Amino acid sequence: MPVLKSEKFVGIETFYSNLEGIGGKLKTKPEDFIVTEISNYPKKDDKGIFTIADVTSINWENNLLIRQLSKALKISRNRINFAGTKDKRAKTKQIMSFYKISIDDLKNIKLKDVKINNFYNSNKAVKIGNLIGNSFLIKIRDIEEKNIIDKIEKYYDFFQKEKGFPNFFGIQRFGITRPNTHIIGKNIVKGDFKKAALSYIGKPSEYEDKYTYQIRKKFDETKDFKWALQNYPKNLNYELSILNKLAINPKNYIQALKELPKNLLTMFIYGYQSYLFNKIISDRIKNNIPINKAILGDIILPVKNDKINDEYIFVNKDNINKVNNQISKQKAYVSGLLIGAESIFSKGEMGEIEHKIIEKEKIDKRDFIIPEIPFISSNGSRRPIFSKIKNLELCLEKDNQNKEKKILNIKFDLNKGSYATSFLREIMKAKTIKDY
Repeated sequence: MPVLKSEKFVGIETFYSNLEGIGGKLKTKPEDFIVTEISNYPKKDDKGIFTIADVTSINWENNLLIRQLSKALKISRNRINFAGTKDKRAKTKQIMSFYKISIDDLKNIKLKDVKINNFYNSNKAVKIGNLIGNSFLIKIRDIEEKNIIDKIEKYYDFFQKEKGFPNFFGIQRFGITRPNTHIIGKNIVKGDFKKAALSYIGKPSEYEDKYTYQIRKKFDETKDFKWALQNYPKNLNYELSILNKLAINPKNYIQALKELPKNLLTMFIYGYQSYLFNKIISDRIKNNIPINKAILGDIILPVKNDKINDEYIFVNKDNINKVNNQISKQKAYVSGLLIGAESIFSKGEMGEIEHKIIEKEKIDKRDFIIPEIPFISSNGSRRPIFSKIKNLELCLEKDNQNKEKKILNIKFDLNKGSYATSFLREIMKAKTIKDY
C-alpha cells in the first residue's frame, strides 16, 4: 500500500505490515485522544524552590500553553519546565515544575480547558526527557463494519507476535498542518538563515485554513515584511515576532530567528535529524533488513534497569548471537542515526545506508555546530529503530450517531519519545493526513 504524500515528505516511505488497514479517523474530538504521562516525579521537599504539579489540557499546543501560563503568572517562560511535548488535538496530562511560584498562585490560574492539580514542592525541577513513557487511550471513529472483527484480530495477533513497530518520528514532530520544521532545520544547518526565516514565515500548506494559505502565498510573492506584519492573523504569534524584527532590519535574519522560543529553535534541528532518521528506517525496511533483529555492523543500545542506555555496542561475528538473544528478551535495541557533530555511524550494510542518506543531503556532521546560534548545536545520538508496545487492549463499540460505522477503542503504553500515531498508521493505513 502506498504511503501518504505528507508522510513521504517527512521521510516515512513504507509500512511495516502488509495487512489491510481498518481505515477510520483520529481526533474527531480532542477527548478521543487521551495521553497520560508516565512520569518520574521529583522528590518531595516542603522547603523546595520548585512547585511541581500535574497539568491537564485539552486542545493546547505545548509552546502556546507554556506562553499563556507564564503570562498568567507574570513570569518568564524559562521558569516553567516540562518533561515532554504532547499532541495539540488531544486531552493530555503532564508534569511541570514552576520556579519560585507558590501553590496558591497556581491554584488561581484560570485558562480555558486547563486544569492544574497534585501540587507539592521540590528542590529539583522537571527536565526534558525526565519521563518513563506515555499511556494512551484512543478512539478511532468512522470504521466500516465489513470484516472489521477479522481485521482487528489479525492486527492484534501481528503486534502481539512482533511486540512493536518501526520507531518513526510521527508527523506531529514536523507540524501536522504545516510539516516543515525539518526544512527550516536543514536551512539552518546549511547556514542559510534567510531561507530558514522566509520558510517559516511563508511557504503555505494545503492543510492550513484558506485565509492563512493566501496570506502566506502573497508574502512569498512580495517578501514585504511591513505588509505581512499588518496582515498576518494574530494567532501566528511566532511569525509575527520574526516579522516585527525584519520590518525594522530586513537583513538581520539571525536576530529575527532568535525571537523564537529556544525550544522551538531547537525543534527545527531536531526536526531535520528526525527526517533523516525516518529515511534511514524506511531504507532498512525496504531493503528487507529486520528492525527487531541485529545484523553485522549494527550499533546496539542495551537496556539497563528498564532504561535505554547510551552505551554503544557494535555487532560483530563474535557477539551477534548473544546480542540477538538480548534483543529477543527486550534487553537491547538496534539503533539508527540521529546525525550530529559527534555522530558514530553503523558499519556494514546499515552503515552504507546511513552514509548514503547523509551524503545525498550534501551535509557533513560538523555542520551541526551552529556558531551563530550556539545553543541549538547538536552532537547527535542514536535512537532505537523499533518501539515496543505494552499493555495493548482493543475494544470495538457501536457508534450511536452512525449505526453503519464502528468505533475502535485502543489502549496501550509506549516508551518516551515514541509516537502513538506511528503505531496507529500501521493499523489504519489512512488515506489522507486529516484522518490522523
